[in-house]
Amino acid sequence: MSKDILLNPTVCPVRDTYQIMVPVSCEMFLSVKIGENEYFSHVNGIRVSTAPIQRITVPMEELDKAKKYTLVCRKVVKRKAYFTETEDAYELEYNFRPVEKTEGIEMYHIADVHGWADNAIAAAQLLKKDYDVLILNGDIAEHSDAVEDLMVAYKIASAITKGEYPCIISRGNHDLRGIYAEKLADFMPGDNGRSYYTFRLGCMWCILTDTGEDKNDCHEAYGYSIACHQFRREETKMIEEVIKKGEYKGEGIKYRFIISHVPFTTPKNEPFNIESDLFKKWSQLLKDHVKPQLMICGHEHNAYISYPGDEQDALGHPCTVLIGSDVDYEGAYYTGMGLTVNENEANVIFNTNHEILEETKVSYR
Repeated sequence: MSKDILLNPTVCPVRDTYQIMVPVSCEMFLSVKIGENEYFSHVNGIRVSTAPIQRITVPMEELDKAKKYTLVCRKVVKRKAYFTETEDAYELEYNFRPVEKTEGIEMYHIADVHGWADNAIAAAQLLKKDYDVLILNGDIAEHSDAVEDLMVAYKIASAITKGEYPCIISRGNHDLRGIYAEKLADFMPGDNGRSYYTFRLGCMWCILTDTGEDKNDCHEAYGYSIACHQFRREETKMIEEVIKKGEYKGEGIKYRFIISHVPFTTPKNEPFNIESDLFKKWSQLLKDHVKPQLMICGHEHNAYISYPGDEQDALGHPCTVLIGSDVDYEGAYYTGMGLTVNENEANVIFNTNHEILEETKVSYR
């Protein structure tokens, strides 16, 4: 890694592409080579140089086949209207491991880090597994007040994946707070600026939902800065369109998962009394049509498993819900969740950065 590249790239699946996110320390032109093809960090044909986190979008199928990519870095000396000055380019090579397994898929889930990155990294490393997928499921930073907050997720991904396998990044409710919240679409993976989308990793098809804030838009804490009701209505249209197209029925799809920072059907969210009818609709649509095996969540600062119809099911779970994340605000402990996906059941491990708390089998219902 170069001093100009702050962290290893993070390879994020979005629709049928990977968005390779690269934090940099200076003005740079970046591109990615896969075989004979080169893909650029650009906006409508204008190469990006000033963004602290750059995005290069590449075809998923192409990178999966090549299993390696090269990051091409060219430092900008002075960007001008004519005759921009740059240094010579240099290259950084990365191996890449796509999801090719159909059983025994190893994932680690991290959410609600609230800035305590080192402990979250240690929790993932404690299990000593060769992961196939990392999930960073919202509230990785405490808020979005500065560029440094946006870097926390990439620090964790860099240390765990080293740019060598996919990392799913979702938005949590705390991410909506702070001056950089309105710029998150520039610094996080997304579908044309949308923080909710679908993607496929080998035999796994996933829908990533974003519930926005966890209180009503008019709550005094937000000071008129939130419009999540309209946002969620727009997201409902996406869910309906996904069902209309039936992409989750594609050839070779074996597992269908929901990834959501907020477990939107559990009772902890009930006191906020937001969008209960809409969340019921989301759940019913997904249950009736997509028929997912698991919903993977954080937000509640807890670690447990909830089946449809149990005491934690307030609005009608679409499937079994896994909630796995917690943080000790004194910085001593972080709890995450290891997940091994098999055909009829998943193996779930809740662990801290110090010890394994629980290991259990979860059937798909």
